[in-house]
Amino acid sequence: MRLANRSLVTTVTAVCSAVVLCAALTGCAPQAEEKTKVSGEAGAATGACAPGGLATEVEGKLTVGTDKPAYAPWFSDDEPPNGKGFESAVAYAVAKQLGYGRDAVVWQHVPFNSAFAPGAKKFDFDINQVSISESRKKAVAFSSGYYDVRQAVVALKSSKAAGAKSVADLKDVKLGAQVGTTSLEFIDDLVKPDTKPAVYQRNDFAKSALKTGQVDAIVVDLPTAFYITGAEVPEAKVVGQFPNSADQPEQFGLVLDKESTLTSCVSGAVDALRKDGTLAALEKEWLSDAVDAPVLK
Repeated sequence: MRLANRSLVTTVTAVCSAVVLCAALTGCAPQAEEKTKVSGEAGAATGACAPGGLATEVEGKLTVGTDKPAYAPWFSDDEPPNGKGFESAVAYAVAKQLGYGRDAVVWQHVPFNSAFAPGAKKFDFDINQVSISESRKKAVAFSSGYYDVRQAVVALKSSKAAGAKSVADLKDVKLGAQVGTTSLEFIDDLVKPDTKPAVYQRNDFAKSALKTGQVDAIVVDLPTAFYITGAEVPEAKVVGQFPNSADQPEQFGLVLDKESTLTSCVSGAVDALRKDGTLAALEKEWLSDAVDAPVLK
């Protein structure tokens, strides 16, 4: 009887020890985290994208970066906070979609090249005609595209570039563009001119060079081209636009930090604005002049 009891005690003790040991090991072992990958519109509809409750740079605020000067037709009067101009309007529409009113949007000056340069960002997203590209994705994250863009050639009406009908017609003219832009890439990769293109830190420097005849033509995005010829350099004309790739059109995207937790939420907001027609309406309101222009093939 005593042996049986002793055996029973031994068994119970062993079982309890095993349970305790198991519990201890479980407590010390790394636990699998439940993560839900959120993207696109689905992301914007989940708790991860709770309206007004995102993990932003400043709690309760949405910090938006852009360059200065802020050019028309993307902005108006060099005042991004006024809500006028296509990109200012898009920024506020995205903010509203994310649950942030106009008074919760804080604008920050970010030079164009700095927006997509490697390194941590102090903005939640940047909006400044930055084209989405694989090379830039190595340093930053992008939202879904909010505008399908084409590059265009602007030349003085008296310039030999004014009569260009094809890309080949531009090979022997002096071209210029802003540094770090897809406009410059189009010159280098598509036109491949005989003369090295002039490179400028800002578009207003390129426009000055055009006005003074330092270059025969400059390359900018199409809406900017129409604004330059309509409001800033009336003695110039839009010579034509470059064709986009049919399967991969050039798009402007909102720029975010490479590791930003907001990317899926911001993309979801952009997708929703495209789906409900808001982006198309804003494009019609602010970029209506950027219509037909000859395609340079």
